[in-house]
Amino acid sequence: MKILHVVPSFYPATYWGGPIWSTKAICDGMAARVGVDLRVLTSDAAGPVIGDRVKPVKLPYRVHYARRLAGHCIAPGLLARLPGAIQWADIVHVTGTYNMPTLPAFVLARAMGKPLVWSPRGALQATAEWPDAPRLRIKRGFEQLANLLRPRGAVLHVTAAQEARASVHRLGDMACAIIPNAVDVPRDIPAHRAAGAQRRLMFLSRLHPKKGLEVLFEAMAQLPARFTLDIYGTGEAAYVRTLQMRAKLSNGRIKLHGHVEGADKAAAFASADLFVLPSHSENFGIVVAEALAHAVPVLTTQNTPWHDLDRHGCGRCIDLPHSELAAEIAALAAGDLAAMGQKGRDWMRRDFSTAKMVAGFGDLYRCLHGQGYQEAIA
Repeated sequence: MKILHVVPSFYPATYWGGPIWSTKAICDGMAARVGVDLRVLTSDAAGPVIGDRVKPVKLPYRVHYARRLAGHCIAPGLLARLPGAIQWADIVHVTGTYNMPTLPAFVLARAMGKPLVWSPRGALQATAEWPDAPRLRIKRGFEQLANLLRPRGAVLHVTAAQEARASVHRLGDMACAIIPNAVDVPRDIPAHRAAGAQRRLMFLSRLHPKKGLEVLFEAMAQLPARFTLDIYGTGEAAYVRTLQMRAKLSNGRIKLHGHVEGADKAAAFASADLFVLPSHSENFGIVVAEALAHAVPVLTTQNTPWHDLDRHGCGRCIDLPHSELAAEIAALAAGDLAAMGQKGRDWMRRDFSTAKMVAGFGDLYRCLHGQGYQEAIA
């Protein structure tokens, strides 16, 4: 089975956050299967600045990084290779929304009769749920075109039921496959910090208004001085400067550390008592899973799919518009954070393994290649 992934940017373009890691994990897992030939067609965009280009690393499958010339991923070389790549493939998997490769891939896959999976990675959900989402009229036009151009029988891949509902609300009736993202659970983690008066809060994600950072800054102003906040991630330069200016007014209680990954990310989790993600919209929120995998309990919002945090005893999922974030943080931080973290780690190990995610995609691809997803679930 020949599988083509068409994606605006790909590993090691980790600036773009969780979807980069998730898409790579899918590709890694599927490419390791017997009888699968997998290729990736993408741009070389490593960040928002045109000159930010990825430095390709050796991977066990073919990845072509077309040179970006403008925008997020406007890469003429990608378009030039697209017809031949889709002709080669048995299955076409398009990741991303509101960007250049999506609609041309739809047109070509439909013209060539190729089965197609579309992973919007939360963009449709964010547009539906976040009132301040930018360029709403342009996005609505894109969605209408996508509905007209996508292949009949295309399957929308979503990571949670909440994303499915919001996405179908934007697009209309479309088959959905719910396959959650996976998280790597470290074999060993440092011993949990000894209980004390100080509470170290942690935020890690793309720095963007939809992540609720303004609300988190306001909460920090209301919390006692023993609460500190470490912020990890990058974003648009002007927005980051605004956050840095606000952090300077906190007397050292709020610190921005920039992008982290690998051992530095693990160290960041190891130094945290509570992970806080007050997001206005998340299709999955892989950072929540990562925090739990490192035994850090989580406080997030009902705009994420992590409503089971309370049930599993590893955090809290709040209705942000009708909650006092500072009070919620203080109440959760007063509990046994170490015990909560261990429960979260056990949950991740049990239900969010990479093997389980890859098996889900393997089943989906086989259905599409063999008889079509609609017929398979009928």
